[in-house]
Amino acid sequence: MQKLLPDAPLDIIGDVHGESVALKHLLFNLGYDEYGCHPKGRKVIFVGDLFDRGPDSPAVLNIARRIVEEGNGEIILGNHELNLLRGDRKDGNDWFWDESSAHDQKYEPFNRLHNQHRDELLRFLKQLPLVLERDDLRIAHAAWHEPSVQKLVATEDCLVTDLFDQWDREIDTELEARGLLSESGEEAETWKYALTDPQQNVPLLKATGLCDERRQMDNPVRVLTSGLERLAAEPFYTSGKWRFSNRVKWWDEYTDSTPVIVGHYWRQFNLIDRKALGKGDQNLFEAISPTHWHGAQGNVFCVDFSVGGRFQERKPGKVPGSTTKLAALQWPERTLVLDTGEKIATKGFGEASRE
Repeated sequence: MQKLLPDAPLDIIGDVHGESVALKHLLFNLGYDEYGCHPKGRKVIFVGDLFDRGPDSPAVLNIARRIVEEGNGEIILGNHELNLLRGDRKDGNDWFWDESSAHDQKYEPFNRLHNQHRDELLRFLKQLPLVLERDDLRIAHAAWHEPSVQKLVATEDCLVTDLFDQWDREIDTELEARGLLSESGEEAETWKYALTDPQQNVPLLKATGLCDERRQMDNPVRVLTSGLERLAAEPFYTSGKWRFSNRVKWWDEYTDSTPVIVGHYWRQFNLIDRKALGKGDQNLFEAISPTHWHGAQGNVFCVDFSVGGRFQERKPGKVPGSTTKLAALQWPERTLVLDTGEKIATKGFGEASRE
């Protein structure tokens, strides 16, 4: 669940989302060979979400797995890896299930994993950590939340999927005792025909929002792989349904001195049509420069630059990579390297947020 970072300079790569060509270009521009070996002894760290949406998730798996097995890097679990481990059919992961899901047609063409390799992939994912750290740095997919980390540390010998299910059962037992589970069920029954329709005028379903908040915040696996949530002030439509709990800018409440690197949040160098990508919720980086550190202490950096949306750039008249980027943050240099080869110095490290 928790593992020490290598004692070496690091190249921390954001969410790859099946973009194997971008990953190959980035590794080449960083100076790695095909086995992930670097002439200066640097190590690769993947922040999770290696798969889904892109044209070749199996190739990304092979590249990342080779790097780890050669002792040249580490991978942490993201929410997309967790979906595979839990058997969840989600948007963009039909490359694994090969069930011809209608909602994944927009990602075609993409390479699929052969059936005989599924169990092997799941065994590999099961042994990956949720967080990596050392004295000067912490890395998680979506959030560093100390109570969640400590709860995981106390359960080191358990499988992440077993813990996830155990905590979900405990949460639902508590919600049932508080009456919120039955209230949310009544809300769902009343609005069941409207919850997936963006044209409907759905009110804030408070019990549903509170249940969602507790299921998120009281399950450490959810927190670390998909962030912190709280009851929303008003409903919003995203990823095909109405939602009633909002993502939280947890970094504005992070006051520890140890820097944190995450992915997950679809940061943007250029404005992207989030609704076209199924991202109808708020852009948490709307007022933050794409190369700027953020948070209460200016020591958090999101290294996901929306390469998961590159499938949109493959449409006629668009240029793949013109807006979306795959990036690596070099540590301790704090320099961004893009799949195009561009190198950019980050700004604002250690500067307290003015928001």
